[in-house]
Amino acid sequence: MDKNFEIGVTKRKETLGAEYVENTLDKADAFMRPFQEAMTAWCWGFGWGDDAIDAKTRSMMNLTMIGALGKMHEWELHCRGAIGNGVSVAEIRAIVHVVGIYCGVPQALECFRVARKVLEEKGMLDGFEE
Repeated sequence: MDKNFEIGVTKRKETLGAEYVENTLDKADAFMRPFQEAMTAWCWGFGWGDDAIDAKTRSMMNLTMIGALGKMHEWELHCRGAIGNGVSVAEIRAIVHVVGIYCGVPQALECFRVARKVLEEKGMLDGFEE
């Protein structure tokens, strides 16, 4: 098996959770499997597989870029992963502020909506004050 794929599976599981990754790979059929393997090797093996940038910083970068693209399903997934990588509520809020500055208020509102859903599910907004 490709070394980047193996690294990618490990990095992907560390951020998104083993159950999610295994389920995604197991459900990939002949139509989708080549993409899942290539994306895992390229994004997670090559992209996340070095130690130049820590996982928390990569998660923060991902939230900013995915937010800018407006891909909210992926933003929700990576918001959960970012929390697992140590990104705080205050840091998520600051990331959404940057998205709003560079991508517009409507996109920031979408990010806040999704972040609130994730943070409430995890009980992270209870008593949040800065």
